[in-house]
Amino acid sequence: MSAHCQLTGAKPGFGNNISHSHRRTSRRFDPNIQRKRYWLPSEGRHVRLTLSARAVKTIDTIGIEAAVARIRARGGKV
Repeated sequence: MSAHCQLTGAKPGFGNNISHSHRRTSRRFDPNIQRKRYWLPSEGRHVRLTLSARAVKTIDTIGIEAAVARIRARGGKV
């Protein structure tokens, strides 16, 4: 699942493109996923995370240690 955020769990939404004649075709609404590398001081190593842009801002607010704790609480591997 490449379009999936490890912190927030954001994943693609699905819907329809609607043309001028009102024909519907399927489409995906992908989250803004980025690969970011953070230094994790408690473990003395870097971690590479797949995050949405909103999750990057969340990490700026709560810190990487708290974010990694949330990811592990959700059952994610870091």
